[in-house]
Amino acid sequence: MPKILLHSCCAPCGGQVINELKAQGFEVTVFFYNPNIFPIEEYEIRKNEIEKFCQSQNVEFIAEDYNHKKWLEFIKGLEKEPEGGPRCFKCYEFRLQETAKYAKENNFEYFASTLSISPHKNAEKINEIGREVVFSLLTGDVMPHLIFYEADWKKHDGFKKSCELSKTHNFYRQKYCGCEFSFHLSTL
Repeated sequence: MPKILLHSCCAPCGGQVINELKAQGFEVTVFFYNPNIFPIEEYEIRKNEIEKFCQSQNVEFIAEDYNHKKWLEFIKGLEKEPEGGPRCFKCYEFRLQETAKYAKENNFEYFASTLSISPHKNAEKINEIGREVVFSLLTGDVMPHLIFYEADWKKHDGFKKSCELSKTHNFYRQKYCGCEFSFHLSTL
């Protein structure tokens, strides 16, 4: 079975994608790297929820350290950008870079992200960033071995199925994407 490292932001997004990848014959490992999530209490709720689901599905789960300050430095200057714009694209890049780096260092053949299951996220842009991350990471490698698995997980009722799975497992469903900038939008 090919090994894939799946970046997941939360259980509602991750559950359906995990099931889909397993059905396609992948050995899935979930990678929780989301230093964009604010506040830390929200981060912990989302991390615990996806970890619990992974345990129930016999899927390996890896969580990297929470470093919100590093994320803020990466998106500096884009704080006032509208939701779904350049700040979000930079955020995708930040998380996909770390996922790709971990995948390469740990001999995964593929890496992917659950981000495109959301109807609020631009799958085309996520896939473009994934390709760019692989290119920059593997430039200079004699034997590149990492592939970004491109997908628009919301297609073929993927988002609908993720909502159904969320109800079945009683997942915590957040009301905002994750960062303090999207949080403030959700309270307006």
